Amino acid sequence: YDPGRLFGVTTLDVVRARTFVAEALGRSPYDIDVPVVGGHSGETIVPLLSGFPSLSKEQVEQLTYRIQFGGDEVVKAKSGAGSATLSMAHAGNEWATAVLRALSGEKGVTVCTYVESSVEPSCTFFSSSVELGKNGVEKIHCVPKLNAYEEKLMAKCLEGLQGNIKKGVAFGCK
Repeated sequence: YDPGRLFGVTTLDVVRARTFVAEALGRSPYDIDVPVVGGHSGETIVPLLSGFPSLSKEQVEQLTYRIQFGGDEVVKAKSGAGSATLSMAHAGNEWATAVLRALSGEKGVTVCTYVESSVEPSCTFFSSSVELGKNGVEKIHCVPKLNAYEEKLMAKCLEGLQGNIKKGVAFGCK
């Protein structure tokens, strides 16, 4: 396979992060950027909220949990009869639009996505900010400097992510 063209779509995590942070700040989700790194399941989702110093420690902790487990919130609200269908459709549209913009030659199309990378040496796949181009991945950006809370989140993330990667690789090899 071509690792530059294999993506795990984590846009739903970014959409949730932007939405919840914007709500907390009284702003539009389209006016802010919340990087989300790591993986796409529970504690492997690491929203980088240190770029929003006006958020209190309590807000950051609450938002982090909500971003990590927002899907559970929706399933519970629907009494187990569904998931975040509209949110997934919106995130899918954002992802597809970004890919189409990059394929058409637009420069600087950057998304958070799960790709094979060396950004985190202990994991062969990792979600981070990635610049897309006509041929897929053009540049994988390093994770920005983390604060102490984000470092703790990252340690938890890496524990779970390694197991997720093993499962995914085993499934892909079937």
